Amino acid sequence: MTEDAVAWVLLAVVAAYACAGGTDYGAGFWDLLAGGAERGRRPRWLIDHAMEPVWETNNVWLVFVLVIMWTGFPVLFQTVFTAMWPPLALAAVGLVLRGAGFALRKPTQRLAGRRVYGAAFAVSSLLTPFFLGAAVGGLATGRVAPGTKATADAWSNGTSVIAGLLTVAATAFLGAVFLTADARRFDAADLVGYFRLRAWCSLAVLAVLAVVGLAVTRDDARYVHDGLTSGIGLALVLVAVAAALATAGLLYRTATGWARITAVGSVALVVVAWGLAQRPYLVPTSLTVSEAAGAPTTLRWLLLVTAIAVVLVGPPLVLLYRLDTAGALQPLTEADLRRTAAGREPESP
Repeated sequence: MTEDAVAWVLLAVVAAYACAGGTDYGAGFWDLLAGGAERGRRPRWLIDHAMEPVWETNNVWLVFVLVIMWTGFPVLFQTVFTAMWPPLALAAVGLVLRGAGFALRKPTQRLAGRRVYGAAFAVSSLLTPFFLGAAVGGLATGRVAPGTKATADAWSNGTSVIAGLLTVAATAFLGAVFLTADARRFDAADLVGYFRLRAWCSLAVLAVLAVVGLAVTRDDARYVHDGLTSGIGLALVLVAVAAALATAGLLYRTATGWARITAVGSVALVVVAWGLAQRPYLVPTSLTVSEAAGAPTTLRWLLLVTAIAVVLVGPPLVLLYRLDTAGALQPLTEADLRRTAAGREPESP
């Protein structure tokens, strides 16, 4: 049915944002833990260079999520933003502060200003994924239904906290894997081992949180728990675990290109498994896909527009990511700018 197709599109876009945007949040997480000005200088240099070409582009997926929600599933949109507006508002504030901090800290001349903007970028990169994960965890518990008002219990329960921590750990894992690859691309041998160790540590934290999460959701979010521990949900989780372990092995062999693929695959599979565990509900166990869907004509137009968007936006995004990973989007240095001003072509990076 049309609403099922739109629901699949929504799940796919959520997975894309978890991976693309999660990589950036993970970079901000490691920026936060990089240490003082001297100790953290090299890691932050790599984070800036790795994120600059694509960090704004990755939020395209968040826009897709919002458009599909309010157009295709207006009841879901109303339910989520009525019951979960506090954590979502905090996540939105984090998005704004994170973008401003990252954009302004590099051109700021005064050290005090750079520290303020850097702190805003780093702390927001921690808080935003936590609150987004907490909102998803709260929905999984069944505490939210159409008409539910916002309460602290809806998003500050055990499942919400675990989901928020898992989201932060997953972004840290993705960020560390991608930064390991970027360190190799920039010939920064000292940072390859630096971020590889952090990828392994974040993977270990993810494993611990996953075990704790299974125990917490057994009583607090039983419907989703049963979906993740049986059938197709369990199969996808096991494949995700295998992909994560493969990522750890590939990092050991410095096969960073393949490690990025397996890391993205592991996170995307968990998101898809979570979505399938909720079937047929969008909000367990009170709002099904058919109950939340908009008018059939609207859904058909939404699918058509989505297909057109994939054709028009998809290839440029793929090209952008490809050029970025190939190292073709490095910013011009001051020496390049001087040569350009003097009428000479800048050297290729």
